[in-house]
Amino acid sequence: MNLYARLGAVTYVLWGLLHVQAARLVYVLGQSVEPGVVQGRIYQDAWNLLFFALFGIVVAVSLNWKNSRLGYWLNLVVVSAGDIGFIITILMPGYIPLMPGGLGPLLWMVALALSTVGIIHSKHAMS
Repeated sequence: MNLYARLGAVTYVLWGLLHVQAARLVYVLGQSVEPGVVQGRIYQDAWNLLFFALFGIVVAVSLNWKNSRLGYWLNLVVVSAGDIGFIITILMPGYIPLMPGGLGPLLWMVALALSTVGIIHSKHAMS
């Protein structure tokens, strides 16, 4: 058992659950604007957030928990793409406050760090 990989997986699941909630809140935001392209784009953002979240959770449970290199790279690329976009387009311009807005990126960085230590630790255990 690799404790770091499992802690990373748990943190990715927490990241995913946070983003399921964010997707719900974005959907509710979409309901507050007039029907049209803007509302449709907001709904699309909610959809994308939901599937980023579900992807991260499924990969964490099925692959990161077992310290899979494939799972490591899948969540590194997909979750990083989602959170970097959020940081650049929402957090940095100050559209939402750093807290609670920074909680997702914080969970992402902790999950990535733990998963990285898990992968490195398994490399050393094999030598």
